[in-house]
Amino acid sequence: MTDSSLDHVLEAAIRREEEAYRFYRELEGHVRDAAAREAIDWIAREERAHRAFLVNYRDGKFGPGALRLSEPVAYHIAEYQKEPEITPDMASQEVYLVAAHRELRSHQFYTELAAMHPQGELRGVLQRMASEELRHKEKMEYLYANTAFPQTDGG
Repeated sequence: MTDSSLDHVLEAAIRREEEAYRFYRELEGHVRDAAAREAIDWIAREERAHRAFLVNYRDGKFGPGALRLSEPVAYHIAEYQKEPEITPDMASQEVYLVAAHRELRSHQFYTELAAMHPQGELRGVLQRMASEELRHKEKMEYLYANTAFPQTDGG
């Protein structure tokens, strides 16, 4: 892969992380519940960290092993629940579901982008980014499930 192709891919990924950060900061303005605001703040900071990773990687500051690769749990909630509209009076569970859908799309973006490239360093970085986005989706789905279906005294 030429340096210009690599730069193009990395710039697209950096822009996606910047868009995700702005999306979550805007969504945060619609959230009234303190716990939901905290979760959205966390995920916004994660997107900013992803951007920093990609910029540093592009600038040659570290190699592809710098981002952990973990196997998130796939709850598949976003795949089976309709994405709610963003409104000023959103319930917490709706906020988490919006975020889960956003993270699902980001996971798909990185997975598809990785599949376009041959085995190698860039593909590995993109697969790691896909895994990170799936990890975010996992957290948002966990928060959704625990908010939408709280534990009761009966079990």
